[in-house]
Amino acid sequence: MTDTITQVDFSKGAAWIKGRVVPIDQASIGVTDWAVTHSDVTYDVVPVWDGAFFRLDDYLDRFESSLKALRLDVQVTRAEMVDALQTMVGASGLRHAYVAMVGARGTPLIPGTRDPRDCDNHFYAWCVPYVHVITPDIADAGARVWLSDTVQRIPVASVNPLIKNYHWGDFTQGLFEAKDAGFDTVLLSDGAGNLTEGPGFNVFALKGNVVVTPESGVLHGITRRTVIEMCKAEGLRVETRTLPVSEVHTADEVFLSTSGGGVVPVAQLGARRYGNGHAGPVATRLRASYFDLLANTRHRTDVTYISRHQ
Repeated sequence: MTDTITQVDFSKGAAWIKGRVVPIDQASIGVTDWAVTHSDVTYDVVPVWDGAFFRLDDYLDRFESSLKALRLDVQVTRAEMVDALQTMVGASGLRHAYVAMVGARGTPLIPGTRDPRDCDNHFYAWCVPYVHVITPDIADAGARVWLSDTVQRIPVASVNPLIKNYHWGDFTQGLFEAKDAGFDTVLLSDGAGNLTEGPGFNVFALKGNVVVTPESGVLHGITRRTVIEMCKAEGLRVETRTLPVSEVHTADEVFLSTSGGGVVPVAQLGARRYGNGHAGPVATRLRASYFDLLANTRHRTDVTYISRHQ
């Protein structure tokens, strides 16, 4: 199998499906899989930076917690998941990658059933070249973020945001609004005047030496955790609590955290400009610190790459 893999072009990415590694454009799941028809699926994304997974155990912990919460039994052990990810990324040759692990409800074993217990749960994974949620040039200068007045985040009582999911209808509507208005991305509120999150990122607001990030209605991102740790190391006080929109408008700086690009300074949120429309100094410093941290051996799990030299 190794000899075969070395002959394949994985430059666009790779997938691990049913025990095999295939090019990303050859990967597929069934059209009747409830992951497709019901969005009955959970996933997690771990970055690979300079040939190593970053905080792999933390991402696996959250993924396994999500599987348990959704009552998904993918019949794959943690060690087998790690082996699948290692094999896939190692075969791809990608030194900087965006790596997804997925647990899907699967195809109904009884045609037409509406009983989730009748589905064949399964695990798969895929990787592509590293994804920046906000392109580096925009992130360095400071992103322009749309604050939607019409689209609200899915209520917590309907879809638990602590379980990473593909329910992106609200985000997609918000992104159309943002792009139509000339902004880079969007932040959504909870309908009660409080900020939640955006498509693929958490938000932070800095006032003086206090940093606030929403606690409810958001995914507790691993990068969010990393940024909280970095803020504390900077001597900043971190509060995880409700973050009213009115409060963020009076902040000194606003920044985002994402596995697809680390810390992203915000130059503008809606009509409010920060730092005369430029990235703030604290957010800029944290952005640099994040990429330094990616090299820290304490958080790195090296990828074992397959040699392509014959």
